Amino acid sequence: MAFSKQQLQKFADLIKIDIPEEKLESMNIDSVIDWLDKLQKIDTSGVEPMLNPAEHKLPQRQDIVTDGNIRDEILANTPDKTGNSRGYFAVPKVMDE
Repeated sequence: MAFSKQQLQKFADLIKIDIPEEKLESMNIDSVIDWLDKLQKIDTSGVEPMLNPAEHKLPQRQDIVTDGNIRDEILANTPDKTGNSRGYFAVPKVMDE
């Protein structure tokens, strides 16, 4: 299946890429299309689909708190100390009522 220069330019416009005129002359898109046609003819009826070709399991770890109970140390870093005694960060008001 041979593509004309106009067809290639139309494809390039559809997929939003800019191909210079001199490159359109030398493009060999036919070999790619032939290869895709061969791929379409492969029988994959017995093959299960997969999300990722590498079936890796992520390592699991215990959900254990290792650095807890440091609220006061974290709140000591705040520039506005008004909320520290109650255990929260004080931030400027961002919305009017």
